[in-house]
Amino acid sequence: MRAVAPLLTGLILLPVAAMAQSTSFHDDFASLDSKRWYVSDGWANGAHQNCTWSSGQVTAADDMLKVGFAPVPKGERQYSCGEIQTKQAYGYGTYEARLKTPAGSGLNAAFFTYIGPQQGKPHDEIDFEILLKDTSIVETTTFVNGKSGDGEIGAGQKHTLPHPSDSDFIDYAVTWEPDEIRYYINGELVRTLTDPVMIPSNPQRIFFSLWGTDTLTDWMGTFTPPAGPIAMEVDWVAFTAPGESCAFPQSVLCAD
Repeated sequence: MRAVAPLLTGLILLPVAAMAQSTSFHDDFASLDSKRWYVSDGWANGAHQNCTWSSGQVTAADDMLKVGFAPVPKGERQYSCGEIQTKQAYGYGTYEARLKTPAGSGLNAAFFTYIGPQQGKPHDEIDFEILLKDTSIVETTTFVNGKSGDGEIGAGQKHTLPHPSDSDFIDYAVTWEPDEIRYYINGELVRTLTDPVMIPSNPQRIFFSLWGTDTLTDWMGTFTPPAGPIAMEVDWVAFTAPGESCAFPQSVLCAD
């Protein structure tokens, strides 16, 4: 589990967007909607990251988003990697995505929400992270004002996936309410949080990222360079505001 300071959130050079609650949406990535999405490019989140965010590692076409990692130097780093985030921050509601990852030690594929000092807010975060050294497991974590549930960095929980994340697509969902957070995998409830210290309150942006490390071996494993470009594939992503009924057949809300 995460044993160092948050790694996915050292964001810089980001456009500041309004933090107000936005409307529900479902994006099947027929193309990349530049009004909704911002693609990170030209920096890394810290010394722990062995790649530089590259707009060339994020593509959307034919109903699929691809967030990549490639042995292509960019900036001061030997590798290029992909990250995408919404320009809008979203509040309480249900966040869902269907995705498939590659495999590889020293790599992290994530679907998460985040807001922080770069946007003039406390660091709040809700995570699904798949450490690609073991694609049979996903980790869930929340951060409130920069601290995870035990008051320290690293309080996550591991969940066994229904099949390896690199073998087929899996649905991930989290419902965020003022007094409860519920995590779902393929529609099955796997974790419920009710402790107030573990429940963020600030609207957050939605992210997908794929990145690597040479140094965080205890957490992510020893980095094994991929032979060529690899990518996380995202079939769709959705946000449903509180009180709205399920808006598409795959939604976890349709089972309620």
